[in-house]
Amino acid sequence: MAAIRGFGAYLPSRVVTNGELAARLDCEAGWILDVSGIEERRYADPEESVASMGVIAAKQCLERAGVKANDVGMILVSSGSSERRFPGPASAIAHELSMDGVPAIDLPIASAGSLFGMVLAASLSAIHGNILVVASEKMSAIVSREPLERGVAPLFGDGAGACVICPEDGPVKIVDSVLHSDGKFAQDLRLDFTAPLEMNGRSVILQASRKIPSATAELLERNQKSASSVNVFLMHQANQNLMDRVARALGVDAARFYSNIRRYGNTSSASMLIAASEWWLDPGPHAGDLISFAAFGAGFHWGALLAETH
Repeated sequence: MAAIRGFGAYLPSRVVTNGELAARLDCEAGWILDVSGIEERRYADPEESVASMGVIAAKQCLERAGVKANDVGMILVSSGSSERRFPGPASAIAHELSMDGVPAIDLPIASAGSLFGMVLAASLSAIHGNILVVASEKMSAIVSREPLERGVAPLFGDGAGACVICPEDGPVKIVDSVLHSDGKFAQDLRLDFTAPLEMNGRSVILQASRKIPSATAELLERNQKSASSVNVFLMHQANQNLMDRVARALGVDAARFYSNIRRYGNTSSASMLIAASEWWLDPGPHAGDLISFAAFGAGFHWGALLAETH
């Protein structure tokens, strides 16, 4: 049974407040907070890239997990904001980690990519051993393009997260997972090359608020668990209002959903791993904890993963 060995994260140092963005968007800072739950976000410096941020998060993750780079058998990297069409950031991150020769695979799945990476790693770890999952996003370079879109620009920030999945027992074993995809609404959240990010916010929120609880409930029912038995929900940090909706749909207290979106905004596929990394340190897993991961993103792709501490 595959297990989670640890997490890591990296956030750029530059803090961008609602006040700074509101002045450029001709809106009130309080309005941004009300519609998203976001008060500030981090923007990467011009010299920072998707790959360089991913490397920092990966190194922290490996150190915390007690895993050496030469003990990693595969690396999976998710990013929806890579600076070029190809190659993706996976091979560059692997090279910087001295993992030349190790298979490095890109997962260009915005928002849900880290969850898909964790699920794939859990299945592939029996063959490849320790697998490093990295998600890194530089969304500021996309949403800061003129003209700024009021419904898009305030939502996103930059950052990277990482996770190590091992094939043997670890502190947190992976119990089960579900993944789903449906291209029917693919046009409602997309990023074409040289074009601005296009998002039908109403459609995205509607679909996410249905599909995340559905996938979570599907997974819990299959494993004869109740939502009330889950100690913490680690979800893609898309929007605080969305997380509150998911909590209501599952019939649990919103306080069980770990949230850091107020400080970092939506960091796309990196957000779930950044949240998990912070939660892992404080309060962290305790014996018998049931942990639910979930994400929804462009495609549409969505799913959930259930884990349990020993």
